[in-house]
Amino acid sequence: MSSVTVPVETTDAINQRILAVAEDRLQGFQPDPLGEIARQSGVPLETVIERIRAMLRAGVIRRVRQTLLATNLAQGALVAWEVPQERLDAAFDFMFQQDPFSGHVVTRSTDAATPGSQYRLWTTLKVPQGYSLARHCEFLQGKVGAKNFILLPAKKLFALGVGHVRRRGMEPGARADVPGEVTDVALCELNELEWRILCALKREFAPEELVMNLWDARAWEARVPLPTFLEVAADFDRRKIIGRFSTFLEHVKPLTTGEQVTRYNALFHWAVPPGRELDAGREVARHFIMTHAYWREGGPEFRNVNVMGVAHGTDKPLVLAHKAAIDAHLREAGIEIGYTNVFWGGRSEIKPSEISPFAYCDWCRGVGLDPEKMKNKPGTGG
Repeated sequence: MSSVTVPVETTDAINQRILAVAEDRLQGFQPDPLGEIARQSGVPLETVIERIRAMLRAGVIRRVRQTLLATNLAQGALVAWEVPQERLDAAFDFMFQQDPFSGHVVTRSTDAATPGSQYRLWTTLKVPQGYSLARHCEFLQGKVGAKNFILLPAKKLFALGVGHVRRRGMEPGARADVPGEVTDVALCELNELEWRILCALKREFAPEELVMNLWDARAWEARVPLPTFLEVAADFDRRKIIGRFSTFLEHVKPLTTGEQVTRYNALFHWAVPPGRELDAGREVARHFIMTHAYWREGGPEFRNVNVMGVAHGTDKPLVLAHKAAIDAHLREAGIEIGYTNVFWGGRSEIKPSEISPFAYCDWCRGVGLDPEKMKNKPGTGG
């Protein structure tokens, strides 16, 4: 009997329809996420499940999971690391392989020597509530031999949604009719039952777990009835700690099919006048090319930039054309740009940051740290 090969290329017409929805269109908690992908894409549910399973097994999709707005669950920051060139690869490997709390790990460079260009390694970091980002970074600094690090926590979020397939062929300047929304960063406390449900909710799916009644097994894993699981998950959504249900493609690395979804990962920096950060962030976020946009304070090392964002593309001049269109739009909106820069991504790995306080304590003990000594000092954030 001959087997039928299921297409796994992102350029396949049916896969394009599925991924255009599945990458970043399912915001919040969905009681039936696969059914919602089928509804929005117009592809039958059985085909949606078959194709996503096949792409996941082939490595075209690197993970399927319910994402969280972890900024509202754990203390987090973008971290810029100054690492000697000869230690850069080893530092990258350590952050990716041995620190479960570092998520995105990216080497970056600028087209010319500019303020902050010596910070070649960039990571996202989350530590559970009550623990110190600075102390965690000091431990990592000693492990990788970094000269310095700068914590860049988000003060506000304006855009968060990585949909590479639907962004293909997008024209520079393409934007929404209204500015982006502002998302506050406000920590929510969870009880033991809620943490148990959250840990089951956020665990990525293996191909065989992608079934019609997706959450039944996760409720069993959390040791609660399904209605309780769904009710608590919906409450998480109301409390703004749920991100989106998503299928993640590789950003830069070639897929197993030989395709490269994107080639250029650009971190844009803007310095706008104090007091205009919200206006600028919302205007940046209305541009469809932006996958991320934040208010972060770069400080003097980065010429006091205060709005940052990320865009991806397969052509460097086109990425720069998108940046130029955003710059022009900001000026048209009456927002002065005092300084701007682009940090280009090189080597890149991405994994979900662990945010469980139970996992953090276990990790500390495993590397010889006292969890109590990793906590924030009373009355401080560090």
